[in-house]
Amino acid sequence: MNSYETLPLPASLEEQMAYLRHIAGNSADLLLNPVKIGGIPCALAACEGMVSSAVLGQLLIEPLMQLPSMPDSSALASHIRERMLLSLDRPIVRDLGTLFRLLHSGFAVLLIDGQTLALGFGMQGYEKRSISEPSGEANVMGAHEGFIESLRPNLSLLRRRMKTPLLRYEMHTMGTLSHTDVALCWMDDRVPPDLLRSIREALAAAELETVITPGYLQPFLEKRSSLFNTVSVTERPDVLAAKLLEGRIAVMMDGSPFALVVPKLLVESFQTLDDYSFKPYYAAFLRWVKYLAFLLTLLLPAVYVALSVHHPELLNRTLLLLLTKAEADEPLSLPAEAIGVLLMYEVIREAGLRLPKVVGGAVSIVGGLIIGDAAVSSGLVSTPMLTVTAIAVTAGFIVPDLNPAVTVMRLFFIAAGGLWGMYGIGLLGMALLFHLCHAESFGFPVTAPFSPFYPTAMRDVLTRVGFRTMQHGGFTVERFRETGGRRVS
Repeated sequence: MNSYETLPLPASLEEQMAYLRHIAGNSADLLLNPVKIGGIPCALAACEGMVSSAVLGQLLIEPLMQLPSMPDSSALASHIRERMLLSLDRPIVRDLGTLFRLLHSGFAVLLIDGQTLALGFGMQGYEKRSISEPSGEANVMGAHEGFIESLRPNLSLLRRRMKTPLLRYEMHTMGTLSHTDVALCWMDDRVPPDLLRSIREALAAAELETVITPGYLQPFLEKRSSLFNTVSVTERPDVLAAKLLEGRIAVMMDGSPFALVVPKLLVESFQTLDDYSFKPYYAAFLRWVKYLAFLLTLLLPAVYVALSVHHPELLNRTLLLLLTKAEADEPLSLPAEAIGVLLMYEVIREAGLRLPKVVGGAVSIVGGLIIGDAAVSSGLVSTPMLTVTAIAVTAGFIVPDLNPAVTVMRLFFIAAGGLWGMYGIGLLGMALLFHLCHAESFGFPVTAPFSPFYPTAMRDVLTRVGFRTMQHGGFTVERFRETGGRRVS
């Protein structure tokens, strides 16, 4: 199907046009206009909707039509290449694969009779979403602009924040059919060459037909399968700039407003941009609130089930009588009740997420008020159980980055608490800790700087020191890297 990719461009203009029409299948969006320029037969090719008609006419067509007569096609090609600056981006095309990639990327291509090369001109003018506030990473005091679906504006947003030649971009094309532009971004003075080489090799191993979302590439950047993501995702240029300063590498792709960042540390899920805008004492307080919220959303329903079923002696008399009265007439066991309530919440959340925004709010009202109140009134669900699960679910909103893993693990903790009580929760918790300590991203332990422990890193993990102290740290994630079982400082 892709046999045309390496075919050289024929010299005859008629053959060139015939190849284009045949490969494109006479597609309606292929614009092919035969014309004589300087007395030489030529053809201007473009893809409808991908180029700007105004820019094309003013900067390319008008100057070309004013050219004087040329002795031959070689003189015409040399004159355009060497004496006319019609576009900043002027690739030379020598094969049909490159020709179609340029056409589908918003280039106009000039075919010249008698030449085995064609001239490309960047005339992009396709529609794109304007830069707006990112929907998934809200902040109070940071910038209110996020990435969009077009790669080039995204790179410019990052460049505006990092006006240094040390910020490097490297372009790749991925997908045998989609030919998606993918950019590697890094700070040249902070990224070790072997990490950059490993990421290049990981992307080269992705033999995909299409690359539509970053989720297509993320599995190739995760060396080991883990419950928790070892690749972080952001749609904010300011957050990405901060991560690049720490020695990370970003992978950005055309068609998505999200950037993948390697490596990722678990503690990043509890950090936000606003932490560095507030006073240090308040930022440290918010960090601890997030740590507590993570424990509540993961363990609270399981602990409630375990204490009620296996360890009632740990509850005081008033609370025990209250829970006994509430659960006395319930038709389901406590573990089944907890799992059922959480699954119903996931159904309501998914329905509100997938429905149009106009009716999405109505789903929350129906699910939260009508169904919840009816379930308690009918005796299917007890009030304490509904309260506990509501607190756990609400606490999960504080750390949305961990929501997929927490949602699944919470059910396993409830099952362990229902079967073996607090001992089951403890055993499953230890297994989860062992799993986390085993996870790594290109040699970087996900649990760093807790395991292995780095005391100096605690100033931005357990607390948050002021910038007067932080500015002298020179922090990069390279200090957390392990080689051959030993630390690299």
